[in-house]
Amino acid sequence: MTLLDTARGVRERAYVPYSRFKVGAAIRTASGTIYAGCNVENVAYPEGTCAEAGAIAAMVAGGDLEIVEVAVIADSPSPVSPCGGCRQKLAEFGKADVKVTLATTDGATLETTIGALLPGVFSNDHMSRT
Repeated sequence: MTLLDTARGVRERAYVPYSRFKVGAAIRTASGTIYAGCNVENVAYPEGTCAEAGAIAAMVAGGDLEIVEVAVIADSPSPVSPCGGCRQKLAEFGKADVKVTLATTDGATLETTIGALLPGVFSNDHMSRT
């Protein structure tokens, strides 16, 4: 099963009673483990959770901390990019050159990188005073 297949499968379990916009995400870590997440809405908008954030939370809970590949899929006319917050979350755990595949349920794909999605990333380098 590919990373995109994993994202496609978990997308079907998204909890989206309000928007009806299902998103699935899968990340592969340096250990080779794949973690998946789907979006989970809440009636108290915007208190939901993005698919990418769910996959990252599962990764951290699983003991992994380095993303080496990402796949995100949604039923949209063109591939959907992660939101700004999720771009920053991906950059926390993945290097700028990490491959990100964005896909639609109809088969369109766009390959990019974490760095291309978030130029000018805020990183731990900004926290150093030395």
